[in-house]
Amino acid sequence: MLFSDLHLSSPLLKAVQEEGYTHPTPVQEKAIPYILQGRDMLAGAQTGTGKTAGFTLPILELLSKQPRMKGKNPIRVLILTPTRELAAQVGESVKTYGKYLPFKSTVIFGGVGINPQIQALRNGVDILIATPGRLLDHLSQGTLDLKHIDIFVLDEADRMLDMGFIKDIRRVIALLPSKRQNLLFSATYSDDIKKLCESILKNPAIVEVAKRNTSSELVNQRVIIVDCKRKTALLGELIKKHRWEQILVFTRTKHHANKVSDYLNKIGISASAIHGNKSQGARTKALADFKAGSITVLAATDIAARGLDIDQLPHVINLELPNISEDYVHRIGRTGRAGNNGEAISLVCVDEFEYLKNIEKLINRKFEREIVEGFEPDLTIKPEPIQQGRGQRPQGQPKRRDNAPREYVEKRRERNR
Repeated sequence: MLFSDLHLSSPLLKAVQEEGYTHPTPVQEKAIPYILQGRDMLAGAQTGTGKTAGFTLPILELLSKQPRMKGKNPIRVLILTPTRELAAQVGESVKTYGKYLPFKSTVIFGGVGINPQIQALRNGVDILIATPGRLLDHLSQGTLDLKHIDIFVLDEADRMLDMGFIKDIRRVIALLPSKRQNLLFSATYSDDIKKLCESILKNPAIVEVAKRNTSSELVNQRVIIVDCKRKTALLGELIKKHRWEQILVFTRTKHHANKVSDYLNKIGISASAIHGNKSQGARTKALADFKAGSITVLAATDIAARGLDIDQLPHVINLELPNISEDYVHRIGRTGRAGNNGEAISLVCVDEFEYLKNIEKLINRKFEREIVEGFEPDLTIKPEPIQQGRGQRPQGQPKRRDNAPREYVEKRRERNR
């Protein structure tokens, strides 16, 4: 199938062609016709499948068929995302594909000044992309209203719930018109997601292009067993030995991401860290430098596991396994995107064997345990409890969502405003 077979108008086809695309991805091929029909939709798609264009293209097409109001246009499309990075990337997608159409869009999230956002909203916006915290800030200040929303998109819904945004989502939905088109995207499915779908979607079309809770078949996944204290040294050794040029490294805590970045810079490997304690400007610069090839390694916490759009990223390294198994799928989804091959390597110590078993159970796969010469692990070491980052749960404790302590939810919300 070609994009020209999807009944998109010539301005959109021209923009798509200029981006070098002729054939839609599976999620685009399945989702675009349903959205153009005006149906509610639940889409299950992993990151890197082209899902963002899968909803931005038909949304722009639908808007182009509606008469524009004279003067300042009301907001007609609301796209809600869990993180600032994802919001920015969705905003770029709207601008890229809508550049030959007259619609205005803006992105609002925290970590930056609110006044320029207020001015953009005053000038009139057709499409609004937002994170929950900052959207509620604007609503409380009366700088926007959602009375004219025709299309509501909830992107990365599973991540929204993991981050404790369920109450915020329900507050936003309560302010939307009852008659609207709803599009919900989620990489994984849980009972909470099912309940959310039942409360939002009406007779939805179901689009699923990957097995639920699985990992990309285009990613070569490896596990290397190593002592905890030697992980960072092994990471540096692997990068130098294989001459890797672009590596996204995941840690559990912000402090560890900083330590890894500092160590790699000391041994001559350019690196930077990205996490919630970094200012939005610092995070944007680090990501831009990484994409441009100015730095070799980006050390990140799970704030980067979803929403970072890095073309043809070849390597993802789990320096520490996530305590939530689904986050492993999200992390490695940064590579092996859009038909490209990628490699994900997890450096695992004895403390994390239980995490590894849970991941293998989730994705229904048993990993071969590799050992690197010179970094042989001492398997007689007794496993110790893993120190979690702020807000993470210890091993064996249930994951909190909307019942998390109020002060923790507020910190999470503030981090993503």
